[in-house]
Amino acid sequence: MSRLLKMCFLLISMSHAEITHSQTSEDLPPLLHKAVEEVVTGKYLNALLDILHFQSSNVWTADMLTKVMAYFHAQEVMFTFSSLQMSIKSHLKNLLYQPRQLLSEFQQLDQQQFQTAMKYLFSSRKDHLEMGNIILDWDKTRERIFQSPGVNRTLFLITLDKCFLALSALDCVDILSQVLRVSAVNYLHPDVIGSLPNVLQEDAFRNLSTLFKDLYDKTSANTQRALYGWMKQILQKSYNMSGFNESASWVSAENLWILGRYMVHLPLEEITKISLNEIRLFISYDNATKQLDTVYDITPELAQAFLERINASGFDMRNTSTIYRLGLLVCFYDDMEQMDAAVARALLHQMIKCNQLRGFQAEVQKLKSQLLNIAMQNQTLNDILGSLSDAVVGLTSSQLESLSPEAVHNAIATLNQVSGWAKSQVMILSSKYLSYEKVLSFYNVSQMGALITGVSTQSLYSMNPKELSQIIRGTTSQYLSDLSPAQQQGILRKIAASGDFSSSVKDIQGAFFKEISLSDLWKQTGYNSPMMKEKVLRRSQALYLYELLSKKNYPVDLLSTGQLVKGVTCQLIESMGADFFLNAFKFFEKNLHLLSPYQVNCLAWKFWKVSNASIPPFLLSVLPTEYLEYVSGPLCVPFIESLRKTEMDLLNPSLHKKNAVLQKVQECLNSSIADEYDVDLLGNLICHLPPAFLHGRMSLKAMATALHQFRLCQQLSHEQKTEIKCKLLELYGSPNNWTAETALDVGPFIALLSKGELNVLAEKFPDIVLQIARTIGLISSAEELLSTVFESVSNATANSESPLTGPDCLGTRAPSSDEIIKLAEANVFWSVQELKCMDAGTFDKNVELLGTVSGFNNSQLIALKEKAKQVWGSLPDWKSYHIVSLGRIALALTEHEIEELDLHSVDTISVLSQQTEWTLTQARSILQGFLEDSGQMISTLKSIDLVGLGPVLCALNSTEIMSIRTAEFSAAVARIGLLFCSTPVLQQFKKMTESVFGTATSWNSSVLQEIGTIAGGLNEDELKAFDKNLMPYFQPIAIRRIPPEIFQALSPEQIANLGPENAAMVTRLQREHLNASQLQSLQLALDGARTSTPETQNGASATQVVQTPAPSGASCLSGFGIWLCAVFTLHLPF
Repeated sequence: MSRLLKMCFLLISMSHAEITHSQTSEDLPPLLHKAVEEVVTGKYLNALLDILHFQSSNVWTADMLTKVMAYFHAQEVMFTFSSLQMSIKSHLKNLLYQPRQLLSEFQQLDQQQFQTAMKYLFSSRKDHLEMGNIILDWDKTRERIFQSPGVNRTLFLITLDKCFLALSALDCVDILSQVLRVSAVNYLHPDVIGSLPNVLQEDAFRNLSTLFKDLYDKTSANTQRALYGWMKQILQKSYNMSGFNESASWVSAENLWILGRYMVHLPLEEITKISLNEIRLFISYDNATKQLDTVYDITPELAQAFLERINASGFDMRNTSTIYRLGLLVCFYDDMEQMDAAVARALLHQMIKCNQLRGFQAEVQKLKSQLLNIAMQNQTLNDILGSLSDAVVGLTSSQLESLSPEAVHNAIATLNQVSGWAKSQVMILSSKYLSYEKVLSFYNVSQMGALITGVSTQSLYSMNPKELSQIIRGTTSQYLSDLSPAQQQGILRKIAASGDFSSSVKDIQGAFFKEISLSDLWKQTGYNSPMMKEKVLRRSQALYLYELLSKKNYPVDLLSTGQLVKGVTCQLIESMGADFFLNAFKFFEKNLHLLSPYQVNCLAWKFWKVSNASIPPFLLSVLPTEYLEYVSGPLCVPFIESLRKTEMDLLNPSLHKKNAVLQKVQECLNSSIADEYDVDLLGNLICHLPPAFLHGRMSLKAMATALHQFRLCQQLSHEQKTEIKCKLLELYGSPNNWTAETALDVGPFIALLSKGELNVLAEKFPDIVLQIARTIGLISSAEELLSTVFESVSNATANSESPLTGPDCLGTRAPSSDEIIKLAEANVFWSVQELKCMDAGTFDKNVELLGTVSGFNNSQLIALKEKAKQVWGSLPDWKSYHIVSLGRIALALTEHEIEELDLHSVDTISVLSQQTEWTLTQARSILQGFLEDSGQMISTLKSIDLVGLGPVLCALNSTEIMSIRTAEFSAAVARIGLLFCSTPVLQQFKKMTESVFGTATSWNSSVLQEIGTIAGGLNEDELKAFDKNLMPYFQPIAIRRIPPEIFQALSPEQIANLGPENAAMVTRLQREHLNASQLQSLQLALDGARTSTPETQNGASATQVVQTPAPSGASCLSGFGIWLCAVFTLHLPF
């Protein structure tokens, strides 16, 4: 390899020399002769591969180099060093940014050239190449190539097309494995599966089938079915060639193992034909259990067919050893007759896996309930609690309340491993456990696992501070982020009060650190940059800590922590030296998701100032729209590629700016999404394309690939969804003809179909429609689908008898547990009368789920509230866990009813405050109830109480707010700053904030970030007094809270410095109060204009005087040296 590099080096050195020798190409070796002719005819890739192959087995000589140069001179091929550099740059862009062209060139390679290409691209050995003083890493080159989805697609397609003819099947499978693991879901689709070889040697087939098993969850349902068909074809052919009885099933034990998860695609009739010997052999395999543990998408019918064959093969289905081998088949076990309690407990122990199934949870819950009843035969719940596995999640609150503290203590090793607990259940179990333990210590809390979330805030606050510090450091720390804000505040306040806070701060990891108040951070010492690496910071904390630590630490040490980049101000960025900034930019780029749009805008201006020719293309999108004019031709693909790696809303919060960027993206795509390569290039940008573009400019070929990407989009508009639906109907035809796989692939987009089309799907694939509907969410986005699901479930259970709950319920079908679990959000379609007629046991068992239904109207909520009274008794008798389990149902409580509740616990209040639909009078009742029942006054409230009250604090009057203790307010101010209270309330909170942080005019950036919406309580004079450079540090949610008549007091200069994100938050009413000069400034802020430095005050004119990026689309000059050296510079930035 080094000889080739020396040749490259010599070529560059001689680039200005005249070649006068008269040797002809006849003196060159045949392969080299072929290569130089390919250079002359423009087949550069072919030439490069021939040279690479030639040098692998030949020694270069000085006269050979002379002969090559003479040949080029004879052909009048001349080049200079600068043209060489430019041509290499152009070639690299062609290679990485034109994957279709690359595919075309690959298709023209001969067999030897293809083999050479595969060797250098997929060789596992590391190649360090030397050229003069430059050492180049070929592995990094490959990495850069493989970062391009389009190039990867080309490599995948060319491997399928040529590899199995040119290389060994095993090598080709290895290459496919490397490429597919990047993005199997985009590259593998049914049409491509048809290109897979249908004859493969055994080892290659096994390796390839193993790859497809590994990629199962990354592929679409239609692809899974196609891959099953391909595997079946080869397995059947192999089986038939073995001379077995043609009437026997090809599904042997070994073939089942090879199919792996694809076994769920076996037809029912094929399963019933499997030889009993083979099924016995398969279940006897040690790895059978592991395989059966992964069949998450198996249906009840297929599972029961397998269970029947296993039973018929001679296995004792009630033997514990057999039960443990069944994997997820155990979720569909149906032989309950004369089962003893030990078998039921063994089944329950295995059924802890069943929550991984893709559906059928209602059936699983029903089976668990039946097994639970059997397991409790002749025993009490206290006796067997520890042997029920996660079936305990199905116990009602009254059943849990009946447990003895000793039973909970003895079963804690099982209970702490169970997931899926409701808040009310955790509260009951924690209370039982701690009542046995008497004293709350680090040891007994560490035994609780996830149940720690049920420990009351008061209990945590009453713990020994040193024990709490151990909890922060110990294994229990993984559950701290699951605690409520009040619980977290309780832990922090107790440690802070102990005087040991400074030493504990360094042990607080992850998101829990965010709960430390800014005022508490001010009081502590001993911070250093390494301790910040494991913490998650609020922006206010980061601003303070970055400034503090920068006095004793190098900036690079601070930036490398990750989270501290949140605290880098625009002034700091502007003050960085050019070289330092360019070297440090990688830290910002790596943590782009942590930056604010304002910080990204500052980075863009800084990069433009110090090195506009090498600015990362995505940064052009945050500069004023005229800078997008620089994006054209060769810059288009890198521009889109870099944009797709970031969040569009981070770069462009303003709708106008976002539309301008998207318009540029469309121009770069030549106003169309032609095929899968365009989809690869767009990535998540496809989520933001306008409906009209999707309608007229997107091909069906592209749509087939784009469907998966559309399913990942978070906020598609109704208009976008409508266009996607039209494309799906074009692509797949009428839903009347859809297969189960197509319905699964379309997924949540079935919600866009008409009621008639949905009815067809629900009739053909009821389980699939039900499975999709459970993931849809709010009724507003899928009313027709949820209505269809409700009718489907109702019709399926129409003939089942409902227990009568009163004379008014004659002829009314009451909801059953089975239906409620299946329906989820679709429970919204129960009538008020049906809800009234619900059985008491059904309500008690499902109240938590019903409390999560977002679409229930007030009448339905009142019916459920009355049912709660009927089941739990009078309101004063309700326990905290009853109130907590209500969820949205609590919204139906009147002010008088709220007064009757026992609201002494801040944990109860903390859960109630999570509901956002309380009226002011209801909130006032909750506040009064808490104060009376806890025996407190406003002036005695601790920060724990303030945090727990949350939005209820908006019901405070001005006198009450001013009576809050300053120290407690300061500890809770960041949480209070998240509330959307009325302006008078915010004004009082602002006054309280001044007692913590000083007068408003003295507030700095970290304080403004800390107080959030409280800044909405500033008056005109205070707002006008803020330095323009502080304007970007108002939280965006605070901008909306500033009344329009006060917002208009801002100067044009202040408004221009709001930053893109804050400017985008300005409301229509606030705009209407602005004058022309202020509106012009607002537009500057929205555009990301640079207003903080004098040289760019001129706006567009400043843009014109800045050096423009150097043209990068220079034509590629033909030359042997260019293509010889190009491969070695692939990884260089360009």
